[in-house]
Parts: sequence; C-alpha cells; structure tokens
Amino acid sequence: MKNIAIFASGTGSNATKIVDHFNQHPSINVALIISNKKTAKVLDMAKSKAIPTLLINRTSFYQTENLLTDLTNHQIDFIALAGFLWLIPPYLVKAFPNKMVNIHPALLPKYGGKGMYGQHVHQAVRENNELESGITLHYVNEQYDEGSIIFQATCPVLITDSAKDIAQNVLALEHYYFPRILEGLLG
Repeated sequence: MKNIAIFASGTGSNATKIVDHFNQHPSINVALIISNKKTAKVLDMAKSKAIPTLLINRTSFYQTENLLTDLTNHQIDFIALAGFLWLIPPYLVKAFPNKMVNIHPALLPKYGGKGMYGQHVHQAVRENNELESGITLHYVNEQYDEGSIIFQATCPVLITDSAKDIAQNVLALEHYYFPRILEGLLG
C-alpha cells in the first residue's frame, strides 16, 4: 500500500476528489491531510472521512524538521500539494525527491511564482487576453512553480469569459486530472 499525504490550505475541493478517487483503492491510500490553517474546510472533510489530520505552524515548518517524523509515523510515500500556499522547505524537498507534486491553475511557466494562486492567476490570464488557460502538475522543488512539469491540460478562454468563468473551467480540469495523474505516478 502506498500512502499519500495531501497538503491543503483551503476548502479542499481537490483533496476531496483525490480522497474519493482512492477510496477503497487496492494499493493507494490517502493516509494524512496536512493544513497550515486551523479553519481550513479541508480539515472538516478529512474528519468526516476519518482521515488523520495534522495542523502545522510556520515556525515549526520552516525552522525544524519535526514534520518528517509525522510523515514517517504515517508511513507517507508521496505528497500531493492541493492548494497549499507555503513554499516547501529544502529538507522536505530532499526527503521526497520526485515524490511530491503540486497542481497549479495555469499553464506554467506562465502565471507562476510567488503570489500567483487562485483568482490572482485567473485575473492575470483575463487581463492578458489569453486564448487558453489550464492546469499544470509538476514536481516540487525549492522554488514556487519551477519543478519539472509532469502534465498539462488546457481549456479555451473565450473573449466573454470573466476571471470567475476561467476559474470554473480550470477547476473542472483539476478535479478530473489530478487524481488520475497521481494514480499513474503511484501505479
């Protein structure tokens, strides 16, 4: 059995899709949900599905390696970042080489980097009159959104689309592809 930890900071819609996808999977299990926000809805989802959770704080995350003990105790083999907004520290990148992926709501290398998340990305896509947007799954390194690209999927951006419309289309791609790409990487 391969155990996944999902790191998330918000509502957890991608985390929910991943959890549901691997529910009763014969060889892949979501074993831990980690968040940096005690009010994150993803923690409620995890609790409702009896998945262990861990709340982390910035000081411990960046100034100690205590998180590695927690990941070892839960026998974590792979990490999926699903809307987790903190930069991953070097010790964690080194502990999970090519075993940690992030999903980004744009076609990297465009619209990546610090501060480029959620509506900020979709607004930038709209303002630049892009003809398409999409998602990028990439391995995590020590920089925001600069790890090797694993997969991209696109959706058209119509001239009449608002940033909210773009966000909805991109989220549909995330929900469909993220669990399936993870399964391929872990299979």
